Amino acid sequence: MTTVNTIQTFGMLPVSQIPTFTNHSTKMRRFFSDHHRRRSPALQLFTIIIFFFLIHLSTAWRPWPNQKHNLTSLQFGINKKYEGSSEFVKLKYHMGPVLTTNITIHIIWYGNWKISQKKIIREFINSISNSDHQTPSVSGWWKTVQLYNDQTDLNVSRTVNLGEEKNDRLLSHGKTLTRLSIQSVIKSAITAKTRPLPVHPKGGVYLLLTSDDIYVQDFCQNVCGFHYFTYPSIVGYTLPYAWVGNSAKFCPGVCAYPFAVPDFIPGLKPVKSPNGDAEIDGMVSVIAHEIAELSTNPLVNAWYAGQDPTFPVEIADLCEGIYGTGGGGSYTGQMLNDKDGATYNMLGIRRRFLVQWVWNNVVNYCTGPNALD
Repeated sequence: MTTVNTIQTFGMLPVSQIPTFTNHSTKMRRFFSDHHRRRSPALQLFTIIIFFFLIHLSTAWRPWPNQKHNLTSLQFGINKKYEGSSEFVKLKYHMGPVLTTNITIHIIWYGNWKISQKKIIREFINSISNSDHQTPSVSGWWKTVQLYNDQTDLNVSRTVNLGEEKNDRLLSHGKTLTRLSIQSVIKSAITAKTRPLPVHPKGGVYLLLTSDDIYVQDFCQNVCGFHYFTYPSIVGYTLPYAWVGNSAKFCPGVCAYPFAVPDFIPGLKPVKSPNGDAEIDGMVSVIAHEIAELSTNPLVNAWYAGQDPTFPVEIADLCEGIYGTGGGGSYTGQMLNDKDGATYNMLGIRRRFLVQWVWNNVVNYCTGPNALD
């Protein structure tokens, strides 16, 4: 079937072919193509309500950290953060695609960013495929992600490249973004008159990073970052993307933990960030979280645990807050401390990073390159 082949090959569809993608995309296309026709106010209101109802059902938000209790949360309970082997975690493959071809990450810098901040994030991405540095390494962390395969037995690609970058300093869609306007930002980046981001048929990933003065819907309350794929009716293509925000002015104690700590936990002291910028070092771990899940579950129909596909528990969700051996619950695990007092658990090309572990489906527990056993 055309629909199955399209999903399995992860091809990107022009608007003219939307009906061959999914019924949901077809409905969205009809909504956008017909919105200019004259309708009664009641019919217009009904159409809008149905449209946003469909959006709500199809959008899979990954709370980071998870502050909402759903069916999956109740099913796993504390075992979601269990570093050792757990018989309660049933991570399953749901026959969807994973990113098996070379992955290219295109960054959209939304808002004002310092050069020093960009350098930290760029080096982390460039370190994923680099194996010429000491252990424990970022590339060693990525080896766990590479264990996941698709129905043709092809594994997630070893190669992750930093692609083109686009600056949106003028805030093309304002200082407050919604779930839908995030997709519009991506559309603006790939259709810009000057230096548009390329549209890759396979392996292209779009990473939208918002500066510390940009508020995104549900930021800090439920999410620090999330991933999904764009709707052809909005962007013109089906593109995997992720968003991560700089929490410096909103909630560093939530999204930059453990480099900052929540005010409601007395006596808990933050650790020193390895690159001198607590919020950006915190973003790196969230970026890693989303890239790992985006690669193993790009269309939200591949690798995840739980019975609720609208709230899939993915390979990084299962290991939230775990950075070393023994981690679980409120304990981060055993991390490394350098001579300058900085805390980290893996090495990049020239920098140190603190990145959460991910779930290993072979041994059935969270693993990372700095494991002691």
